Amino acid sequence: MSLFRKLFSSKSQKKKEELKSEERGRYMPTQDIPIDESFTINFKKNGGKFLYCDSLDEVFDNLNNIILENNWEDDAAFFYDTNLKDRFKSSQLKTDSSLSNCTYFITTCENLIANDGSLLVCSNQLAEKKLNEFPNNVIVFATTSQIVSNIGEGLREIKNKNTTKIPTNITTIKHFKMQEEKDFLSYGSSAKNLYLLLLEDL
Repeated sequence: MSLFRKLFSSKSQKKKEELKSEERGRYMPTQDIPIDESFTINFKKNGGKFLYCDSLDEVFDNLNNIILENNWEDDAAFFYDTNLKDRFKSSQLKTDSSLSNCTYFITTCENLIANDGSLLVCSNQLAEKKLNEFPNNVIVFATTSQIVSNIGEGLREIKNKNTTKIPTNITTIKHFKMQEEKDFLSYGSSAKNLYLLLLEDL
């Protein structure tokens, strides 16, 4: 009988805990989560592929793995940022200066936006071109210090970093699933098959 009581009381306690948790969810304000965690959740929801890196060596390893996984060894990469191209020199990537000859685009971004999992970019990354002019496959190199709560904060950072001349062509990349291109909500935006190499720098 005591065993029955023990089992019954543990089930009853579990139900109380579930009810308590449910009531909190229904009536209490949502608990804030760290912005890096929020970004990761929303970015993955958007269909992005996320690779966390502890060091630059890990960034290079993950980049090579992406290329092998997609059989891009003989395909050309496009770089707009010459500094980034130099940084990835050791990976010995095949590159081309013509966008139409390239299978994938390697770039940086201005900020990572936590509340919707998007990437804020501008003319520093895209020149004056539209997103749909770039290859469908995009590899973005960014750091954890670039994560901000919302787009307003990201725009302020762009303004603060570029006091003499504010970049143009400011936009966000948000849809990372090719099938979403036909989706009403993503109409007019350019969906990309996107990998994010995120380096811990905090």
